[in-house]
Amino acid sequence: MNHFSNKNYFTMPNEIFSLGLDASEIAVYAYLRCLESRSTYQCWPSYTTIGNAVGRAKNTVMRYVDAQKGLISTEPTSVLTRSGIKKNGNLRYTLRPIREAVELFHNRQMAAVERAAERQRVQRKLSAMDMLPGA
Repeated sequence: MNHFSNKNYFTMPNEIFSLGLDASEIAVYAYLRCLESRSTYQCWPSYTTIGNAVGRAKNTVMRYVDAQKGLISTEPTSVLTRSGIKKNGNLRYTLRPIREAVELFHNRQMAAVERAAERQRVQRKLSAMDMLPGA
């Protein structure tokens, strides 16, 4: 008989290591992955809670979450206090399919290569114009 509940484990896609994330960014993703609902792929811990779990400051966690837009989408939530006042709640994190994140990452890399190639073409044209007699 299996004495372990599946709630004590979560999977990590191998592709996470192909996205250029550093160890702390992977830790933030892993923590959110650990908390997510298996049916909705959502969770809503505070930045402070995430930071405590991965050993990073709140502001650092905020930066890491922003850096992972292909992996994680966020949306604000609100809560009602006992006195009926509406306040901002934690962000709702939705972990997106890893394939989408990999595709987005590769598209961004390709666009950066294309921009660099275009800059080189323009630079060569400008250099050629400078070499023309009378220029």
